Amino acid sequence: MKVLVNGGLNLSELDGWWAEAYSPEVGWAIGDGREHGDDPAWDAIEAEALYGLLEREVIPEFYARDERGIPRRWVARMRESMARLTPTFSTNRAVRQYTDEHYLSAAAALRQRTANRGSLGGNLVAWKEELTKHWSALRFGSATVQQHGEQYLFQVQVFLDALNPDAVRVELYAEAQKDAAPIRQPMNRGERLVGAESAFTYTAFVPTTRPAADYTPRLVPQHAGAFVPLEAPFILWHDAPSWR
Repeated sequence: MKVLVNGGLNLSELDGWWAEAYSPEVGWAIGDGREHGDDPAWDAIEAEALYGLLEREVIPEFYARDERGIPRRWVARMRESMARLTPTFSTNRAVRQYTDEHYLSAAAALRQRTANRGSLGGNLVAWKEELTKHWSALRFGSATVQQHGEQYLFQVQVFLDALNPDAVRVELYAEAQKDAAPIRQPMNRGERLVGAESAFTYTAFVPTTRPAADYTPRLVPQHAGAFVPLEAPFILWHDAPSWR
């Protein structure tokens, strides 16, 4: 990435930052953006692609000079690369983004956790200890779905051992489709199940725009003062619910 501000051009694999930055106007790429491990056949394919690019495009473009000895197409590609990529793929942008999205929030969290003689910090420690103590005993029960017009009503039983139900969140999860983000639909806690110490029925209404089978209930930690999953990397998925 440092080569950008110096007018250099990139020819690289479609991974890392180059997978985001590449377009034909700013450089060259090899590969298909997928993982191929140590496959020697794929290595041979990419080696051939690299030599082909150098021979047919990169070297001819660099040496195609006008009467003043200037490689016009090469310079145009340099300018496009610098103009388009440098503002985004730079230390200035990275430091600004990290500061806005992480460092400032981390500093604010420190102030909150140390206020009032560290009351929030102590609460978070106790919350994490309870999660660790009870998580292995948490489990899902039956799961059902009913269609009501243009909505599904999902219901799932959740057994929380002796864990405070406010310490976790139950949600329906569906994988992303095309350019849409994944769906994370919170489920509402209902009545306590009879005969269980801490077990509840959770429900959620979801539009029927996707099949019910796309959704899977899962259990994740919940605390207003915590960074989840960074500080509480627990998750419990319903084991392939057969929606009835």
